[in-house]
Amino acid sequence: MLVAVKAMWGSKPSRDGRVSQPRRERLKRLARSLDALALKDEVLLRKGREIAALRCEAALELHSVCARFVRELNGLLARFELEFQPAEYEAENFQEEGVNLFQINARGRILQITFQAPPELVSTEDFRVPYILAGAVRCFNQQLLEKELVEEQMLFYTLERSRRMWRFFEGRTHRSGPFDAEYLISLMEQLV
Repeated sequence: MLVAVKAMWGSKPSRDGRVSQPRRERLKRLARSLDALALKDEVLLRKGREIAALRCEAALELHSVCARFVRELNGLLARFELEFQPAEYEAENFQEEGVNLFQINARGRILQITFQAPPELVSTEDFRVPYILAGAVRCFNQQLLEKELVEEQMLFYTLERSRRMWRFFEGRTHRSGPFDAEYLISLMEQLV
């Protein structure tokens, strides 16, 4: 059984097919709103692409800092070499969804760096400065593992007013600073 439904939209076209003035104004407002919505969507998509590219660049930068540290230290070591995984890292290795892992191994003394994208494009949930990647730096050796002590500090790629940078954050002391060779040296010194 078919039932005919008649919709009422506030005003009917006149007998000659023209739309009434109030209806025309509503249609114009609706068209402007839809155009503005399309523009807003385009801006969000563009920002999403920019943040995705920036996240990839940040991952490459983090790998570069670690690789340079390992190369410099290996150049000074006489009895063994540090291992760094992954030894090579390209833009296509970055995982937008999921955890990324770098690891420096000094004969069982491990620096482990993990990071991933937060659910939002830019977040301030875990750190006061806006960030687009978050993770942790863990350092441990066999003795620490036996005592169930793993040193962990938070890691963020921050979008600060004047610069972008990788930054560590120690939750106990609220100490924060750049993730650089000096920071890696201090962590490795704790393991020796």
